[in-house]
This record gives sequence, structure tokens and C-alpha cells, in this order.
Amino acid sequence: MTPWAVRHRQPGSRRRPCLVWLHGLLGSGDDWLPVLPYFAGWPQVTLDLPGHGDSAALPPQPFAALSTALSQTLRALDIGEYIAIGYSLGGRIALYHACHGQDPFLRGVFVEGAHPGLTEATARRQRLRHDTAWARRFAGEPLTTVLADWYRQPVFSDLTPSQRAEVIRLRAGNRGASVAAMLIAGSLGRQPDLLAPLRRLPLPFGYLCGAQDAKFSALAEQAGLPWWPVAAAGHNAHRGNPRAFAERLHSLLAPFE
Repeated sequence: MTPWAVRHRQPGSRRRPCLVWLHGLLGSGDDWLPVLPYFAGWPQVTLDLPGHGDSAALPPQPFAALSTALSQTLRALDIGEYIAIGYSLGGRIALYHACHGQDPFLRGVFVEGAHPGLTEATARRQRLRHDTAWARRFAGEPLTTVLADWYRQPVFSDLTPSQRAEVIRLRAGNRGASVAAMLIAGSLGRQPDLLAPLRRLPLPFGYLCGAQDAKFSALAEQAGLPWWPVAAAGHNAHRGNPRAFAERLHSLLAPFE
């Protein structure tokens, strides 16, 4: 498998595991730039997922293959012990990787706004139909038109008009067909329910969620996940309030200091 592209990499104390940052759909490793300075003493790497950024030409794959590709990418970079940190789609990949990846170098997993999986087959089929409809639009319509509707979904309701316009501007450089393919491959409808294995996970695990993200706050609460709110932030908490996000994450990383 072709390793994923590295967007940013910085050295840090060799006594600490490397922080591996995984972005969400439509993003890139650049999405983490607002929070990287808060972890200056840590080794860090941000990766571009298949279909995104400098990995746009890589074909999307099922979750098991994505997990394997993540391990192979880190081995190619000569990264030993590491902690996976992911947002949304990147968070779901990180959760799958922690539960099923069997990577002996993984030391912890911390995610933001990432769904642990749907329990009912009917719900998974409905979600796959939903994502397929969006994928058709991403593949066949002008990207800015689709993005204008995408960021009006309820989960992004905390965005002001100016914030929405800025996010659309940032995401407009994506390839619509590549985003569509990744949306289908990484659909929540294709993701196994990870809640049970997460509850048995022997690694440190934490779930961060914007305090204004009603959907995912309720999801984490109902699922009984160990979760921490990020003040004054919605679904994309690390973008909405980088400092508060970093403070929360620092507290969870304290055992690794």
C-alpha cells in the first residue's frame, strides 16, 4: 500500500509518543495547524487521508485497509510509539484502528466528534443511502454549490455566516470525485459498531466534543463514553476553540509526559 502523504512533521522529546493527527472529511493535515503549537514539546505528524490534500490521488479503501495503511505509513516514517488523534472521519478511522488494527506501537487514542458506530443494520443501510446521495452530488455538481449545502447540515449549525463562508473557501480546493469516493468508503454505514470493543479497550481513550455540539455530546453521554466538553465550540472544536481543545487534550496526555 502507498503511504499517506505527510503534511507537517516536527520533532519533540523522544521520551514521548508521537502525536499522529488525522483530519476529517474535506480536510487535510493543515486543519491541525491551530493546535500544533500547543504541543511543541511532542513529536508530531499530520497526515493527509486518501482522497484529500497531497493524498488526493490515493484510492479510498475499507476501514480494515485504511487501518493497515496507517500502520504502514508510520513504519515508513520510522515512527515508533504513537498516539492517534482524530476528528470526525479521521476519528472514526482512529477508533477502528485502536479496536481492530493490532498495532503494537499504538499507545492511546483520543478523538473529537467521531461516531463509534451504528448498532442496527437498518440504520447502517439508511446512512449508506444518505452518504451515497451526497457522494453523487460531490462527484457531479460544482463543489462550492455542494459545500454550501453540506455546511448547512444541523451538525454545523454553530457556524456563523462568515465562518461558513470561510470553511467553504478552504474546502473548495478538494477534488469532488475523490471526496465522493472517500465518503462512500468511509461511510458510517460501512463502519462496524465499535462501542463494545471501545469499552474493553486496554489503551488510554478519550472523547472530546464541542460543548455546543448537541448531537455528539448526547451521543457520547448515551454511549457511556469517557468524554470531555470543549468550551465555546461546536462540532469542529479544534478549529472553533484551539486553546480550549488543546487544554483538554493536554490533561488527557498527562500520563505520557
